[in-house]
Amino acid sequence: MSTIEHSAILHAPPARVYALLERIENFVDYSDMIEAIEPLGDDRYRWYLHVIGRDWQFDVQVTERHAPHTLAWESLQGVANQGRYTLVEVPEGTRVELSVSYQIRNRLLAKAVDKAAKPLVNQVSRQILGRVEERL
Repeated sequence: MSTIEHSAILHAPPARVYALLERIENFVDYSDMIEAIEPLGDDRYRWYLHVIGRDWQFDVQVTERHAPHTLAWESLQGVANQGRYTLVEVPEGTRVELSVSYQIRNRLLAKAVDKAAKPLVNQVSRQILGRVEERL
């Protein structure tokens, strides 16, 4: 599995940041690459993305909700992935740390995705956190 990490400082307390991040279906508004998020019930969601010229779909289950510090998920089908937001209070507000691990079983596709994944995840994360900060 490949792992990508990104962090940023948002100028608000962790509780306010977490309140926006925990509304999973609102991520559609936070990134241009997320086309739709369909709630499936029981803290499960179907994500539809358009990334690196391809449409991707995967179902995720939220595995941890510890307000205002941790929000984590893992895929149930589709692209194998796990992610975690960790929120840490700092003098400037909140440091938001994102860690995403993924596995693509097709070797040729995995090579292409691995090349693009880190800058892409960083770009998406910056976009998401930037738009979350705008709403704060």
